Amino acid sequence: MGSAQVIDHSPARDAVTRLTRWADDFPQPGVRFADLTPVFSDADGFRVVVDALAACAPEADVIAAVDARGFLLGGGVARELGSGVVAVRKSGKLPPPVLSQSYTLEYGTATLEIPAGSIGLDGRSVLVVDDVLATGGTLDATARLVESAGARVIGVAVVLEIAALGGRERLGKYPLTSLVTV
Repeated sequence: MGSAQVIDHSPARDAVTRLTRWADDFPQPGVRFADLTPVFSDADGFRVVVDALAACAPEADVIAAVDARGFLLGGGVARELGSGVVAVRKSGKLPPPVLSQSYTLEYGTATLEIPAGSIGLDGRSVLVVDDVLATGGTLDATARLVESAGARVIGVAVVLEIAALGGRERLGKYPLTSLVTV
């Protein structure tokens, strides 16, 4: 029996902790928003975060990058791994035909889409990448969406997890890596 690989995420964790800007009561009262823009705009911070996310699933054929900040990360991870990347878009951003997955939010519903049939996900190993795990609805919908296209989700990786919102439980069937948990 082999042993699990231990990955040192401390450089990425340090960069995220040092560079994240917190905004209280945004976008509404009672919400504390984690702005990762300063992490992404810092060359070293962005590099160590992308490297850490890529280390989560080096065997991934495709990175599923979630609209919109996940696009930044997913493109970098795909480049690092030499894999493809698929942009998982909000509803109405892609021409038909599309595959869609709707899900509930704290304040309503939303839908994510990918092109139907033209991106060849059947049988491919996919790593889902996004910036923040909150309630888990968006990431769960993304995983189900790429699975509906025939892909196999081999992991979900995020920069920041807000543990109090319980998203990890919603993603229980997928290996999940969070670089920083608050």
